[in-house]
Amino acid sequence: MSKTSSAHSEGPPSYPTDGSQAAPLALVEVTKSYPGQPEPALSKLSLEVDAGEVCILVGPSGSGKTTAMRLINRMIALSSGDILIGGRSVLQRDPTELRREIGYVIQQVGLFPHLTVNENIATVPRLLGWSRERVADRVRELLELIGLEEIGKRYPAQLSGGQRQRVGVARALAGDPPLMLMDEPFGAIDPINRARLQDEFLRLQERLRKTVVFVTHDIDEAIKMGDRIAILREGGTLAQYDTPADLLMHPADEFVARFVGADRALKRLGLATLKEVELLDAATLQVGDRRIPVTCTVRDALSHVLASGGAPLAVTDGEDRVTGAVTLELLGGLLKNGALSAADASDAEKALT
Repeated sequence: MSKTSSAHSEGPPSYPTDGSQAAPLALVEVTKSYPGQPEPALSKLSLEVDAGEVCILVGPSGSGKTTAMRLINRMIALSSGDILIGGRSVLQRDPTELRREIGYVIQQVGLFPHLTVNENIATVPRLLGWSRERVADRVRELLELIGLEEIGKRYPAQLSGGQRQRVGVARALAGDPPLMLMDEPFGAIDPINRARLQDEFLRLQERLRKTVVFVTHDIDEAIKMGDRIAILREGGTLAQYDTPADLLMHPADEFVARFVGADRALKRLGLATLKEVELLDAATLQVGDRRIPVTCTVRDALSHVLASGGAPLAVTDGEDRVTGAVTLELLGGLLKNGALSAADASDAEKALT
């Protein structure tokens, strides 16, 4: 494997930097050791992130989450192993140029206080040598994308915490990076605004499809935000790398099961919407006036049914037409085994009785 002491030629990246596509990321036997420490901070971490995917790094304190992120953009040096972006080792890149091509969002945002919002967002494009007109167009586009067109001339101190975080995301996207690193970006935000920012980022990601490495200590945030989740143990070893659904349904061992939580079946229902459920025939049930949309998660649907006293609820499509119904029995069956069809839920109920 490549070592940090090895000689590497510097040169341009082997992937587009004009936003035309995201870049795949691979960590290969990545290890980081510090002098005087008996154990490595990160030990032989290997994983691959497909282009356009969100990979979440999560684990207890001392598991090497942030260390892994800082190795990717060469803020700290590898002890051994290699990291490939778009198939090319980061060790072959000039560190400064590499960092300009990677978007970075941190918990404390890090906006320059003496620059306006417009100027903050323009920082990386200017460093990349973009023309004044192209920079202005990009700033305008991003402010529109995050819904803050009116604040371009304000300074960070004049913004709310949520607004500063959104500007931080816009700044990270400004250079059209093929890869974004996000280090607990919403950790310092109150719960209500945090949920809104998470939803907004997912909306942006659905449109932009960047490759993202996202560090969090919150397993619920990981399940909500990630296409794949890497759970790290103390000592920086990988416990499991999987999709949220497979992680919840099939934890690799007791450590993963404890970390995910005893309510993992309920969390699993938060990943699926009623679109994925084989609904019951509303005509055969006494559904009241209360309705829920088919875009509702199964977990939220269960909450609605419980709030209605256990009565069946009609499910409607985007044009408010009734397409089916859900009952406490149906959703309870899904809760027990994570199945997403009425038949599977029925079979699970029989198996449990």
